[in-house]
Amino acid sequence: MIDAPYNDHLPLAETCFAEALKEGGYHTWHVGKWHLGQVEYYPQYQGFDINRGGCQWGAPIHGYFSPYNIPNFENGPEGEYLTDRLTDEAIQLFENNDDQPFFLNLWYYTVHIPIQAKVEHIQKFKAKAQEMGIDQIDPFEIGENFPTEHKQHLRVTRRTLQSDPVYAAMIYALDENLGRLLATLERTGQADNTVFIFTSDNGGLATAEGSPTSNAPLSEGKGWMYEGGTREPLIIRWPGVVAPGTTCQVPITSPDFYPTLLEMAGLEPIPEQHVDGVSQMPLLTGEDDVDREAIFWHYPHYGKQGGTPGSSIRAGDYKLIHFFEDDRLELYNLQEDISEEHNLADEQPELTAKLSAQLTEWREVVTAQIPKPNLNPRKT
Repeated sequence: MIDAPYNDHLPLAETCFAEALKEGGYHTWHVGKWHLGQVEYYPQYQGFDINRGGCQWGAPIHGYFSPYNIPNFENGPEGEYLTDRLTDEAIQLFENNDDQPFFLNLWYYTVHIPIQAKVEHIQKFKAKAQEMGIDQIDPFEIGENFPTEHKQHLRVTRRTLQSDPVYAAMIYALDENLGRLLATLERTGQADNTVFIFTSDNGGLATAEGSPTSNAPLSEGKGWMYEGGTREPLIIRWPGVVAPGTTCQVPITSPDFYPTLLEMAGLEPIPEQHVDGVSQMPLLTGEDDVDREAIFWHYPHYGKQGGTPGSSIRAGDYKLIHFFEDDRLELYNLQEDISEEHNLADEQPELTAKLSAQLTEWREVVTAQIPKPNLNPRKT
């Protein structure tokens, strides 16, 4: 199929949540990855008072060790590690803050490729892999050819075992630096009135580009419509509101952050900007659910990792995926089948038809772009 068109930037006409928070009296800071457009669409033009390291790049193309040569960002001493440096920048903002409330948008480049880490951390996890005996196990399964024309000569390579010491070392560095952030908030007396949200933008890279991680028991990974591509970690620390150690099983989606942040800050909602987002404050304050029947995903593109265009709906325990290439429907009960191994579409035709109709209706409401058939595909 031919990819659906898409914007390669965040239009300035849109009200970014940083603009809303800034108007509400917040300092707004961006540190790290941006990847939402060229210079004219950088964070400083989207409501952020400060931008450190945010540019058009989606990855540190010169690597994680200085000199990074990232636009809008000074290089550090030779060999400085980028994840450490971004944390240093955030800590500096914490330490120099006045009494005005702040919003820090810290988007680490970690763990995007290139997969690079500190030597001492790599050695730590090489030793651990040896102790566990997993360094002697071939973690890869070679699968089908990629579905895109420019990669048809290559095969999807799935990692089935979490055993890459360099990837583990990158996660370790991230964990260390999150600890540094929390320690700074404690030291500066800001920890008890600061909400801390940790999440990711997509599933781990499990099927291509070196396949450095495994999302098992979730199926596939980044660039796919299955749970390995869309189910993310989410941790929220909010002293006095969210009880430590509690968990919530209600699924949410990233557009929910916008209205949730506004409500956290005591600001008025901006419904025309929230897209499908629903405030998650009820869940954070102890309620069992939010007023929403379903959540949706739409990715009408070929992922670089082997995934094909599609969209999906999650309602209760059930998830239905519509793949555009062959109009295929797949239905899974995620409570019973988290690995999405048993397609129930033929066994539950009524539920399949109901969810498919809901998904179609949603696509019409949001005027979702659909890829078109490629009438002249190149054969290999």
